[in-house]
Amino acid sequence: MSALLLDTCAAIWLVEGASLTPGARTALEKAAIGGENAYVSPMTAWEVANLTSRGRLRLPLAPVAWFDRLLSTPGLAIAELLPIILIDSCSLPGAPPRDPVDRILAATARTCGYRLMTRAKHLLAYAQDGHVQAIAC
Repeated sequence: MSALLLDTCAAIWLVEGASLTPGARTALEKAAIGGENAYVSPMTAWEVANLTSRGRLRLPLAPVAWFDRLLSTPGLAIAELLPIILIDSCSLPGAPPRDPVDRILAATARTCGYRLMTRAKHLLAYAQDGHVQAIAC
């Protein structure tokens, strides 16, 4: 089984205690029990701060405190944001997502061999096309 990479929506729901699909919850539990980390991209910190500053997301904490809370989740670690990931995000195969953050998340998953946990239909469709591994949350 591949390590998990949480999409921003999955990270938000995890911190806020929202329900995840049974498959997503099981995957997170198996990762924690097996000593395998689930990962979150630094781009999630940027996206959460951006959405908050534009009034599109309301959080009970400031973005920095919120991200610290996210990182305190057992078994969750920060994924590396390597230059090759940023470069690869500009030349993904097939019909990649248009959103730059989603492209970077897809490139991170591809480069690092992660399975992307998301509810974003366009990322799940990208996975259906065989370009990235994904699990619906």
